[in-house]
Amino acid sequence: MESAKAHIQKIALVSHDDFTAKPESWPALPLEAWQDTCATLHMWTQIVGKIRLAMSPPINHWWEVPLYISARGLTTSAIPYQRGIFEVGFDFLRHNLVIQTSEGPGKTIPLAPRSVADFYKEFMAALAALGVEVKIWNMPVEVPNPIAFDRDTQHASYDREYVSRFWRILLLTNSVFMEFRSRFIGKNSPVHFFWGSFDLAVTRFSGRRAPEREGADLITREAYSHEVISAGFWPGGGEIKGPAFYAYAAPEPVGYGQSPVRPAKAFYHSGMKEFLLMYDDVRLDPSPRSALLEFLQSTYEAGANLAKWDRAELERMA
Repeated sequence: MESAKAHIQKIALVSHDDFTAKPESWPALPLEAWQDTCATLHMWTQIVGKIRLAMSPPINHWWEVPLYISARGLTTSAIPYQRGIFEVGFDFLRHNLVIQTSEGPGKTIPLAPRSVADFYKEFMAALAALGVEVKIWNMPVEVPNPIAFDRDTQHASYDREYVSRFWRILLLTNSVFMEFRSRFIGKNSPVHFFWGSFDLAVTRFSGRRAPEREGADLITREAYSHEVISAGFWPGGGEIKGPAFYAYAAPEPVGYGQSPVRPAKAFYHSGMKEFLLMYDDVRLDPSPRSALLEFLQSTYEAGANLAKWDRAELERMA
C-alpha cells in the first residue's frame, strides 16, 4: 500500500507538471516587442519597492527590499506604518495598483499608459491620503541614464498583453524556483523579485563568510558577505537581446566558467561572469520545467563542488 509520504509527493509532482511542463504554458516574450513597457514597469516597481525599503526593518542581504509573486501579480507583503500595516500590490489580472491597510481603507490606481512622473505623483498622494507618511530618494537605481521619478515623462508605455505574459512567466518560474529551493536545507533566500535589477531570484548559501570585496559599496558588501550560488530570471537588456535564466557563484571558484552544465544550450558569459540559458530555449523544450531544473541543479553543483561546499549537510536527501 502506498505510504502517505509517497502519496503527498506524487500529488505535488503532478501539480508541478500540470502547471509548468507544457510548452504552450510558457508564452513568448520578445524584448523588442515590449521594451518601452518593460522600462516603464521597471520604474513603477522601483517606486513601490523604495516604499518598502524606506519603511521596513533591515534584514540580512537586503531581504527587506524585494517584491514577491502573488496570485495576481507582485506584492510588497506587509509593511509597518504609523497605524498598523499596509501592503501594495500590482494586480496584473485587472491591471491596477492596489494599496490596502489594516485599518480598512485602501486606494486603487489603474495601470495604463502614463508617465512615470504621473504615476509617482498619484501613488505618493494616495499613500498620504491613507496616512502613510514616507519619503523616498526619487532617483532610480541600477539603470543607465536615470531620470528622477517626478521628472520622468520619457517612460509612459503600458501594453497589457505583454505585462500579462511577463507575469505568467514569473508565475511559472516562481513554481520551479520554489521546487528547486525545497531541495536545500542550508540557508536559502526566499524566491523574490528585485526591483532594482528587475529580476526574479533565489540564492543558496554555503554558511561560510566570503572574503571582503575590495572597493565594494555598502550594498554589495551586505549582499555578498557570505558565499552564495544564485539563480534567476531576467527579461533581458544591453547585449542580451532577450529574456534569460542566469546562474552565478560569488565568489566565483576557479574553473567555474569552464564547468559542463545542462542543458546543452546553456553557456557561460565571460563578461557577466554568469551562466545563461535563454528563455526561448526553455519554453520551446519538450519539458520546460525539466530543462530549467537541469540548469539550476547543474550550475549549482558546478559551483558547490569547486568551492567545496559541505553538500551532505546542506542538501535534502531524497
